[in-house]
Amino acid sequence: MKSIVHICCGLLCPLVLKAQQQQAPAYPLVTHHPYFSVWSFNDTLTAGPTHHWSGMSQPLTGSVTVDGVPYRVLGRMPDYYQDLLSAEGEVRYTTSTPGGDWASTAFSDAGWDKGVMPFSDHPGGKETSWNSPDLYVRRTFDLAQLPDGPLFLKLHHDDNITVVLNGKEIFSKNGWNGRFDYFPVNIDKGLLKRKGNLLAIHVRNTAGGAYLAAGLSSKQKNVQADTRVADQRAVRISATQTAYDFRAGGVDVQLKFRSPLLMDSLPLMSRPVTYVTYEVKANDGKSHQVSVSFAASKDLCLEDKAATVTTTRYTTGGLAVLKAGTVAQPVLQKKGDDIRIDWGYMYVAAKTAPGLKYEVAALSGNGKEKVPAAPNTMLQFTAALGAVGAAPVSQVFLIGYDDIKAVDYFGQQLQAWWRRNGVVTIDQELVAAANDYSRIMQLCDNFDAQLHTDAVKAGGEEYAKLCELAYRQSIAAHTLVRGPQGEPLFLSKENFSNGCINTVDLTYPSSPLYLLYNPELMKGMCNGIFYYSESGKFAKPFAAHDLGTFPIAGGQVYDEDMPVEETGNMLIVTAAIAKVSGNADYAKQHWKTLTTWADYLLGAGFDPANQLCTDDFAGHLARNANLSLKAIVGIKSYAMLAEMLGDTATATRYADSAAVMAAKWVLLSADGDHAVLAFGQPGTWSQKYNLVWDRVLGFNIFPESVYRQETAWYLGHQQRYGLPLDSRRTYTKSDWILWTAVLTGNRDEFESLIKPVYRYATETPTRVPLGDWHETTDGKQVGFQARSVVGGYYMKMLDAKLNGR
Repeated sequence: MKSIVHICCGLLCPLVLKAQQQQAPAYPLVTHHPYFSVWSFNDTLTAGPTHHWSGMSQPLTGSVTVDGVPYRVLGRMPDYYQDLLSAEGEVRYTTSTPGGDWASTAFSDAGWDKGVMPFSDHPGGKETSWNSPDLYVRRTFDLAQLPDGPLFLKLHHDDNITVVLNGKEIFSKNGWNGRFDYFPVNIDKGLLKRKGNLLAIHVRNTAGGAYLAAGLSSKQKNVQADTRVADQRAVRISATQTAYDFRAGGVDVQLKFRSPLLMDSLPLMSRPVTYVTYEVKANDGKSHQVSVSFAASKDLCLEDKAATVTTTRYTTGGLAVLKAGTVAQPVLQKKGDDIRIDWGYMYVAAKTAPGLKYEVAALSGNGKEKVPAAPNTMLQFTAALGAVGAAPVSQVFLIGYDDIKAVDYFGQQLQAWWRRNGVVTIDQELVAAANDYSRIMQLCDNFDAQLHTDAVKAGGEEYAKLCELAYRQSIAAHTLVRGPQGEPLFLSKENFSNGCINTVDLTYPSSPLYLLYNPELMKGMCNGIFYYSESGKFAKPFAAHDLGTFPIAGGQVYDEDMPVEETGNMLIVTAAIAKVSGNADYAKQHWKTLTTWADYLLGAGFDPANQLCTDDFAGHLARNANLSLKAIVGIKSYAMLAEMLGDTATATRYADSAAVMAAKWVLLSADGDHAVLAFGQPGTWSQKYNLVWDRVLGFNIFPESVYRQETAWYLGHQQRYGLPLDSRRTYTKSDWILWTAVLTGNRDEFESLIKPVYRYATETPTRVPLGDWHETTDGKQVGFQARSVVGGYYMKMLDAKLNGR
């Protein structure tokens, strides 16, 4: 019998129900920045390995031993595979369509080229270049021994693939995968031999990149397959923490993961340390001998799991510490989307005490040794708590990461904010985190409770739960560094949407969270974009799309500008900073640039040419009515800033232009009982989420009739899992729905638009950190995950703060 998984304000809840229920697509455990972000993809914490947000396993494990009986409470080691045939090796290949039965063992490939697998369109090292639509590969091989159990195909392919073993097709798939996957294959007894085997592969590249690496593997027995599992009773997600309740025999266990991302303290928010706290007590009136353990895999500091790591065991400031990192330390040498860190060092620590043991697999007697990154290499702590009765007994572990250098910013390697230009070390941060544990936990509890209360007041219980799911995800999709002039740079990563750094159309949707809790972070998202234009590095009369590919900020890499989109975004968020700050000092620093941008929108914003907007996955669109709204509100934003700076004449001129455009927009977009997707396209519609700033910033240049008409239309066009983005497709963006919901006139209408999004979060079959692009008919992820844009869920709370609604 399992208990309900539920979300609340983070306080201990005694309610236990008799059902297991999904309450999040994935559960945040360790959340700091795009490279240090570990999640549980299961409702039950022990049901599978923990993962990096990208899906790569990064195992955390934990257990509670009661009177000599161990119970697993955290994670499960992933399945590991042993190569029978390496994915690298000599092959024969051709890029021309071969004649005859080319996949048979009898076929002669003497005329084919010789090469080495892997194949890639951007080869490196021993890879073979491949830049044609088709690739045919034949690989002969012998085996040292035949597998005892099932056979698995080890495969990284891009795109469509067919695999034939000794003349029999064993695998076929359309599409691609971004890393090695292991696919079970069923073969007849005797098909695989010790000598003279042939693996024949055809790959067709349909678009984009091209890649092939293939081998054969067998699965090893899972080292935790036979361990006893504690009974999970509940889980609670609040803004800064995830807490689990278990029953392990005669002991109840609470296991909490707290990442203190408190935005009113940038040094604390930036500190890359999460607390893992066990609290145990007897549940049967007896006394029990209890010990607890916590371990983290070396995979947290690896991109290539075959890399060599170095480990260190030491004490500092009353802490016992285990440290691991790659020997190579290729600092800031990789960039991209589906990439994990392979530089810097991971740390697990706890206060020294009698009964505390800490060790690393293959650790030598002198406390330091280079070891192969074996599958079971774990940094493990065990603490003996002694006799435990009805009074709770606690044990705190710390897990941290020092990335040494966080980003390359136009040729300068910058450090994380917490380092204070190298003055502070990670050891000092670990010691400070341990010594200040009680105070920080109280701050987290107070903040979580207040956020929950405020969110419920603004939008209801389900809205509050969505905000709690979004909080850590949004912050951890950024890294906070100190810029060349000491300024904050809060740089987002486009997680699973192209890997760009500091993308303006991520800054814009995520902005409500940061406007609400610390506008200095909002400035940190804008500083780099302003610098890019004001330095002359980006000389166009509109705002850039991005600053590069994470973690290298060297200039825009997106291959097409979004002139109206990004320019409107920057003007609006700058005005919002002024609104929440009560002054336009930040805008004054960048007035020349803002003026150039406002003038661009005056000329090109109202009736946009054929171009992309933030919803670029939907394709180009001319005369985009929602993009036109952004331009109008952007111009009004500039007028508001001019007024705040005392330039009444400029304010009046731009405000009047915005008002004229707004009136014209109402006429041009009208299509009976709703507004069109694009001017001149009757029978279409779209979410007009950009209109929200007219209400939230108090501009009121659009009549209330537009709000009422659009709301009525939206309420009549919802699907089970949300309101479609527009009339072209049934997919949606959940961040935009939560903006669109603020256009409504009352709580009932607001909750009617929120409820399907909450249903998506609690029913989606796609178990990854919250995806913001999903299908409204079946709740499946379409793309994107773990992105910062879910900070946009806080738009209703921002409206409540600014306007009392």
